Amino acid sequence: MSDIDSKITPLFAKIDELKPQFIDRLRRAVAIPSVSSDESLRPQVFKMADFLKSELEALGADDITFKDLGIQPPPVADPNLQLPPIVLSKFGSDPNKKTVLIYGHYDVQPALLEDGWASDPFKLEERDNKLFGRGSTDDKGPVMGWLNSLQAHKELGIELPVNIVFCFEGMEESGSLGLDELIAREAKQYFKEVHSVCISDNYWLGTKKPVLTYGLRGCNYYQIIIKGPGADLHSGIFGGVIHEPMTDLIKVMSQLVDVNGNILIPGVLDMVAPVTEKEAGLYDDIDFDVNELNLASGSDTAIYQSKKDILMHRWRYPSLSLHGIEGAFSGAGAKTVIPSQVIGKFSIRTVPDMDSATLDKLVIDYCNAKFAELKSPNKFTAELIHDGAYWVSDPFNNEFTAAKLATEKVWNVTPDLTREGGSIPITITFEQQLGANVLLLPMGKGDDGAHSINEKVDVLNYIE
Repeated sequence: MSDIDSKITPLFAKIDELKPQFIDRLRRAVAIPSVSSDESLRPQVFKMADFLKSELEALGADDITFKDLGIQPPPVADPNLQLPPIVLSKFGSDPNKKTVLIYGHYDVQPALLEDGWASDPFKLEERDNKLFGRGSTDDKGPVMGWLNSLQAHKELGIELPVNIVFCFEGMEESGSLGLDELIAREAKQYFKEVHSVCISDNYWLGTKKPVLTYGLRGCNYYQIIIKGPGADLHSGIFGGVIHEPMTDLIKVMSQLVDVNGNILIPGVLDMVAPVTEKEAGLYDDIDFDVNELNLASGSDTAIYQSKKDILMHRWRYPSLSLHGIEGAFSGAGAKTVIPSQVIGKFSIRTVPDMDSATLDKLVIDYCNAKFAELKSPNKFTAELIHDGAYWVSDPFNNEFTAAKLATEKVWNVTPDLTREGGSIPITITFEQQLGANVLLLPMGKGDDGAHSINEKVDVLNYIE
């Protein structure tokens, strides 16, 4: 038996022994409705921070600190609304060991039984070897998972192979207000010894095979504003005799992307990094097919049928999506108004090696040119609302190599190396401010239903 096996065999046995305690820990965490977007529940978010503090104290954490982020900026109903604290703590300070920062969040999305939940979202319920409850997979389950691991090590007297720094926030579901600034302030203070960062706030690609995630797309979000008459008008009187803002907007937005998802703005695709042979090979063994995409979308509307095409266009190629029109009639029934002003919203998911400023110029210049072709007297503005950078790491670096070996020990299978089509902005902040490699290590499966009704985490995933 190897030295590693001699340690993990009793560790795995201890984890199995402590399973009821671990599930109870998650049950107590889920019972706190720490919904950060609901001002009336802000005391519950603070209560969840206190819960974490008590759990960390019981496990013997050092230097437990609440970092005050001050008053929440507008728009808020309560001008004195306090932001929940960042909860920091440490386990170990051995200068001969590397230090790993583990990030998670203790706030959750809103949830009501009447939304369609099969059980009270804030009472953890076990059904069919699954643990249902708000936050079970996003992100209280993973946070409790780290605490569970520490408890097992402590009870066996097994020394941790690394120093650990925990960073838990309470506003992730509401924009992570104040976190970027805190990381910048603490980079040379509380976080000064950090070598690597691990984030468990994403999910397996499917339901059968664990993954390690090494890339995320960014997101540039735009709006087009078209102003026409001074007020909404009656289409029976003015229809056909004025330039309508909605008609102009639909014409411009229809020229941004085609029905097959191809971006029509010249120059955008020219910035995309070419696919290398090594990168292309990573897709070969990934466990995924078009049926899983159709199941996830609830439809048979896939543009591509091959695994590689689907995943590349989800992860490593940009996409442009039209999201909505503000100011347009969208209610039930019929309304014959001509809106005086409409605002179209769309975004571009960005990938290496796209430059955000260059992209903004290409998009805005193109929109202006397409509107100019209409020769409309309406007033037109195209602008960026916000942007977030893409992130990609080396899936063969030390952190990913260690995570791969650990995953193989637990699951007896080599994990898939994946990217994601969405964004986790804090990933880039940690990487840039701390100069550390970041690893995304998901706990939950692809069908966990984060943000949805009946959110769950499988008992197997939570315990393993």
